[in-house]
Amino acid sequence: MTEAEFKAADPDQFQGAVLALWWDVQGNWERAHEVAQDGEDANSAWVHAYLHRKEGDEGNAAYWYRRAGRRMATGNLETERLLILETVLAGQ
Repeated sequence: MTEAEFKAADPDQFQGAVLALWWDVQGNWERAHEVAQDGEDANSAWVHAYLHRKEGDEGNAAYWYRRAGRRMATGNLETERLLILETVLAGQ
């Protein structure tokens, strides 16, 4: 699925971390955060971490990266978002 296809997709086909990323791509950080916060799995924690890093709250992001079992990301946010999406979709 391309980035454009993902952005144009019907959100009803997604859940958890993927749905949170869909909301993020739509520009709705608040809704993306709500969905990620509701998840209890490592992928949701990873998205939650990414969202707090995007927000600029590195302390909170660091906590969620630990919860996700991942090292704190420092690179480009879009690159990280694409990596998360690719990783999560590959596991579904």
